[in-house]
Amino acid sequence: MNKKTDENKKLLEYNFSDLYIDKNKDFYISDERYLNSLKKIEPLDKEIFYQVLKDIPHKASSYSMNYDGTFFRIEYVMSVGGELYCLRRMPQKVPSIHDLNYDRKFIQHLISLSSHSGLILWSGSTGSGKTTAISSLLAEYLNLQGGFAYTIEDPAEMPLEGIYKAVNGSIGFCKQTEVRNDNWSDPLKSALRSKPRYIFIGEIRTPDAAKECLRASISGHLVLATIHGSSITDSLSSLVKYASYNMSESSAYDILSRGLLCAVKQDLIGTKLESRPYIETLFANPNQNKGCQVRAIIRSGKLNLGTSIEMQTVRLAQG
Repeated sequence: MNKKTDENKKLLEYNFSDLYIDKNKDFYISDERYLNSLKKIEPLDKEIFYQVLKDIPHKASSYSMNYDGTFFRIEYVMSVGGELYCLRRMPQKVPSIHDLNYDRKFIQHLISLSSHSGLILWSGSTGSGKTTAISSLLAEYLNLQGGFAYTIEDPAEMPLEGIYKAVNGSIGFCKQTEVRNDNWSDPLKSALRSKPRYIFIGEIRTPDAAKECLRASISGHLVLATIHGSSITDSLSSLVKYASYNMSESSAYDILSRGLLCAVKQDLIGTKLESRPYIETLFANPNQNKGCQVRAIIRSGKLNLGTSIEMQTVRLAQG
């Protein structure tokens, strides 16, 4: 059977991760023949897709849509020349964390944190895979141990919502919600009243989101969150700076020192077609009744964590 040509394909039959639509309703995706280049496409369902996109009510520039079972994260921009839509196509299924090329010992340690409460903070730049990674970790927890997960996202990206049949014989359930008008307080209140085992906050980029993330991390839940950051120290500092708009900086550092379980900084290395994660990690002792150098450093507000990160990297490699 001959492959379909560009003239008789539907949009989801194209191989792409990012889609750009300009004011003329022209569709552009990456051109695999050239590095960093684009090509114009004319999918059969172009008009249908564009109408679904236009019909979504939104006030924020970032939001999401579901088209024929596929999630798209949307950035709406009013450029000099008119409207521009930048869409990121999300997987139809959350990948297994075991398939993301992480070290086995690292995955085992992350899984061991599932019975604890506190904060797992995953940082990186745009497109570094942090949302995919932490979504895969949440799905792994639900698949192994069940329980109720509540996500608060801006916007929702990975298809996490639904029922999970855990290997221990129990049931897992995930409810995905989206932030409206940058109001993070109300969704967090709803989450806490719903008694979830896991709370997923993505992505932290406002003072309210940071404050509520810190509060949730010491409330008996396991909180998973993403944030932009060029290093582990940078991501922890950013979280505290955001939260300091609503509380004192010393209070933010104190809560973070009590709530943090793990911080991960991730980059993707390799080619566009064959990339793999490169990570740095920092773990705090999940047993708060025992001394922990990492917690003490964070509590001091002087994030001199380089030595701790290096020592933990060696210990993790040794198992």
